[in-house]
Amino acid sequence: MINHLVIIGVGLIGSSLSLALKDSGNVNKVTGCGRSEKNLKKGVKLGVIDDYALDIAAAVKEADVIVVAVPLGAMREVFSQISTSLKPAAVITDVGSAKETVMQDASEILGDKVSRFVGGHPIAGTENSGVEAGFSSLYQERKVILTPAQDTDEDAVNVVENMWRACGAQVEHMEVHHHDMVLAATSHLPHMLAFSLVSHLSKMTDQDEIFNYAAGGFRDFTRIASSDPVMWRDICLANGDALVKLIQGYKEELDHIASAIQNNDPEALFDLFRDAKHTRDQLRHL
Repeated sequence: MINHLVIIGVGLIGSSLSLALKDSGNVNKVTGCGRSEKNLKKGVKLGVIDDYALDIAAAVKEADVIVVAVPLGAMREVFSQISTSLKPAAVITDVGSAKETVMQDASEILGDKVSRFVGGHPIAGTENSGVEAGFSSLYQERKVILTPAQDTDEDAVNVVENMWRACGAQVEHMEVHHHDMVLAATSHLPHMLAFSLVSHLSKMTDQDEIFNYAAGGFRDFTRIASSDPVMWRDICLANGDALVKLIQGYKEELDHIASAIQNNDPEALFDLFRDAKHTRDQLRHL
């Protein structure tokens, strides 16, 4: 049971966390923080949060657990605002999709309180945003990766683990650099492909007709291009090295397909499609 939870950034991830903990009876009070009072008032009306505050430093003074659910580019400023207001036993965690920059910011800003910080990343989400996008089952049977440092307090890690397990999530630990490499491949690159495809087609002279005849394949592949552009801008900048390498490798794969088409090479095309289908068919968990 978390007595007082403060969520900084009450969007899809934060609101779903609050609803899941409320439904499971594992939180007593949830305070929401953010820059949009309209969004926070809506959160209270919907029962997502119990109250709200616009002053982050004041809001966290009595908090037992603080979840920072803001874009990566805003993490450092949030840490600065809360660093001098935390209770000694307060636990801080985040939900950022790239961890190296977050862990570095936490280490530089939180000082000796960094031992109470547990890096976290729920592998769950939709293309929707805002407090009204949240739903309590978002984390059911989904993975949450924690990236604690060697000197992170064990009891702080346990608190965060128990919080996510109460939401129905499967919690795993991962080293920070490895996390960013894996997520660049499985999450960040697919988003870049979706964004770039929509952008490319939107610049074609007959775009209206192209989008008019778009069917299920286009819809499924490009759904994530509706995701928050601020969040994805920050992810690109935070995990740029790993992401650029993957983009370069993907470009080479596309060049290979283009070459096979130009050379009228059916065997090369078939081999690639067969191998990709075999690999995808083995991913039973998706």
